[in-house]
Amino acid sequence: MAQEIIQTEYSEIMQKSYIDYAMSVIVARALPDVRDGLKPVQRRTLYDMYELGTRYDKPYRKSARIVGDTMGKFHPHGDSSIYGALVVMAQDFKMGLPLVDGHGNFGSIEGDGAAAMRYTEARLQKITQEAFLADLDKDVVDFVPNFDETEKEPAVLPARIPNLLVNGSDGIAVGMATSIPPHNLGEVIDATIALIKDSSLTDEELMKYVKGPDFPTGGIVVNKDELAEIYRTGTGRIRIRGKVEVEKVPRSERQRLVVTEIPYTMIGMGIGKFLNDCAALADSKAGSDISDISNQSSKEGIRIVLELRKGADPAYIEKLLYKKTRLEDTFGVNMLAVADGRPETLSLHRLLEAHIDFQFEIATRKYRNLLDSEMKKKEIQEGLIRAVDVIDLIIEILRGSKDRKMAKECLVAGRTEGIKFKTQKSRNAAAKLHFTEAQADAIMEMKLYRLIGLELDTLEADYGKTLKNIETYSDILNNYSSMARVIIRELEGYKKEYAHPRLTEITNKDAVVLEVRKAEAFPCVFLMDRFGYARTVDESVYEKNKEAADSENRVVLHCMSDAKLVIYTDVGRQHILKAEDVPHGKFRDKGTPIDNLCNYDSKEELYIEVLPLTDIVNMKLMFVTEGGYIKQVEGSEFDVAKRTVAATKLDDGDRLLSVHLVHFRTTMVLHTANNYLLRLDEDDAPLQKKNARGVKGIALGEGDKVENVWYLEEGAPTEVTIDEKTVSLNRLKIALRGGKGTKLRR
Repeated sequence: MAQEIIQTEYSEIMQKSYIDYAMSVIVARALPDVRDGLKPVQRRTLYDMYELGTRYDKPYRKSARIVGDTMGKFHPHGDSSIYGALVVMAQDFKMGLPLVDGHGNFGSIEGDGAAAMRYTEARLQKITQEAFLADLDKDVVDFVPNFDETEKEPAVLPARIPNLLVNGSDGIAVGMATSIPPHNLGEVIDATIALIKDSSLTDEELMKYVKGPDFPTGGIVVNKDELAEIYRTGTGRIRIRGKVEVEKVPRSERQRLVVTEIPYTMIGMGIGKFLNDCAALADSKAGSDISDISNQSSKEGIRIVLELRKGADPAYIEKLLYKKTRLEDTFGVNMLAVADGRPETLSLHRLLEAHIDFQFEIATRKYRNLLDSEMKKKEIQEGLIRAVDVIDLIIEILRGSKDRKMAKECLVAGRTEGIKFKTQKSRNAAAKLHFTEAQADAIMEMKLYRLIGLELDTLEADYGKTLKNIETYSDILNNYSSMARVIIRELEGYKKEYAHPRLTEITNKDAVVLEVRKAEAFPCVFLMDRFGYARTVDESVYEKNKEAADSENRVVLHCMSDAKLVIYTDVGRQHILKAEDVPHGKFRDKGTPIDNLCNYDSKEELYIEVLPLTDIVNMKLMFVTEGGYIKQVEGSEFDVAKRTVAATKLDDGDRLLSVHLVHFRTTMVLHTANNYLLRLDEDDAPLQKKNARGVKGIALGEGDKVENVWYLEEGAPTEVTIDEKTVSLNRLKIALRGGKGTKLRR
């Protein structure tokens, strides 16, 4: 057999293959259909349950049986996706209107997973059977071959309610995602009816009926004014809060906060995260008034209790919860669904309009099917009524015929050849018979008891009903208003039986503004040990342990509890640290690593000097580097908003050695590794900007560097020990900068 090689661009093949894959995921997997609001896996699961006979009034069936049957017949993509869809459709805390009646452990609102499918059972809900699966036998929707063309499945279920709005949907496709919140069934039906009556209604006018989302978990939507734009464009963000109540603790002056409703986005593991966040708040200074947290939720509903200390402000703690936890959250809306075979972002009007068009299509196909059935019934009933009037002749034809075909041809075409008649008159009468083939078949299959008088009356009564049905169905098919009345009547019936009061409150509330309650500042002592662990203690605690504190810590700094501390490091960076962020406690507490409290870089040794910011803003700082560079900088340059900035410029290989707060006129002594000493006047260090390198203070020999700096201020020691030799620094002559200094003799 000859082979043909087709040459094409690899990029074109990849592009086409990717587009085919993307559209397959979008249309056949991830996005719901606007008509029934279901994804393919949901639709196939419900249809399979219908086929298995798991009706609402029948016994439950094992979930494993349903999943296996669905996978084998309609959805060959693994059992986990099918069972996952089945579980969600049974969870009343996720679905505004559950479609599956689950029996067993189908998970909880707190994130507990459902039991394995071999342990759980399920059946259809009554509303699912009535509003999603009814009339499938009346050719109201198209049936398409399944994946291996051994079965037929509905391309869409004949949903009678706007399920896409009622239950919402979420899914991630290729390059797009859908996120539609659930809504109140009664409100959605009212809006649908209003749009059927007046198709010119705008999105804003429809919102007189659909107030906003109605989440199964309740809660409060706090950006009501933004909903109109969301429903007009199909995209936006809804801000939702949990509901908090204040209760008085019996026989106590204390109060408690009780969370009774949570945001829809907190379903699942979000509740555990919320409890952890509350615990973190209770451990912090901001939420120190929270004394205890307990989750008392049950099947009756959510109840998370936060016990407050005596004198606590419940309103402040409530604001703290909204601001610092997921008790206030956002729900991203993207009303994307498959409409007319392609993905489309839908407005409220467009979504309801698509559903209404689908309802009229279903009704048209249903009543055309019913009309055809009634017309066939009418034909047969007319034939039977005519047959009763000539029943003796018909019996004579049947008795005189050789076979069924001969008798039928006589009844349909009046052919009498070969039939034995008692008289010529009977033959002539038989020749005038002209029944239709359907009438002839019905006559030949008619049972003799139909000749009883009461049966004849029933036949005529049925014929009258058939004529009335034909008139009704014809009117529905030929008049928009008549069909609209039928659809509206159905919708009103669903609303009356299945609608429930709104759960979610819709209102406008300002964003939470948390006024930071500043505790009264008090004197404390900042301690940091040689391992870099920092904490603050009360001054009284420090005084009691002064000797141990001074000997065990590399930094002992007296400051106020609300002070900002400025930390300088060897790579020339400045970190600003709030004293209130440093753990405050007992003297023997370990503290927290200083690098966890600021933007520590692993390349730097995190400590040259620690100073209170209030002490340096109106003074000058002296900088000395190992390379012998010196300068002074106005302290106000270091009062910045950023937590970390460059404090000085350094040459490659140079390190910052000393940062000193200049209280008054002073001299300083530079000591190098090769034991050179140089005493300089403060004025030798020029006043420069913090991003300057400085000037050369001492001339260093090859391989030499500055090791120590001493400042000869009032009260400072003037004698130091170098290599076991005592040196009087104040006896050194003040030299000019840039000199080599005096060599210390051993």
